[in-house]
Amino acid sequence: QVQLVESGGGLVQAGGSLRLSCAASGCTFSSYPSGWFRQPPGKEREFVAALYWTGAYYTDSVKGRFTISGDNAKNTVYLQMNSLKPEDTAVYYCAAAAGGSFDYTRAYNYHFWGQGTQVTVSS
Repeated sequence: QVQLVESGGGLVQAGGSLRLSCAASGCTFSSYPSGWFRQPPGKEREFVAALYWTGAYYTDSVKGRFTISGDNAKNTVYLQMNSLKPEDTAVYYCAAAAGGSFDYTRAYNYHFWGQGTQVTVSS
């Protein structure tokens, strides 16, 4: 059974940094495309970043500020978030897909999800 557990969220001032972690059990993370999504208050879940077969990808609003990476030894995927803005406030979710070729920006293509971690950026 695949389980994903996020950690690292919290309250930070604008311009600050946070690193989110997503630890996997029941699977080898490096064998699965993985992604980070977020759901701002009152809005739908949206794509943030993905580690896909062909590389790392980001939504335009976080390019140059966020970095997705993986540590195979720890079976963990990270999202380093720098220069945070109030509009980055959201619940952040990590996700993993069972494989294949797919649109990594679409949440419905991912099979496994973490419980979410709150990120709040104050102005």
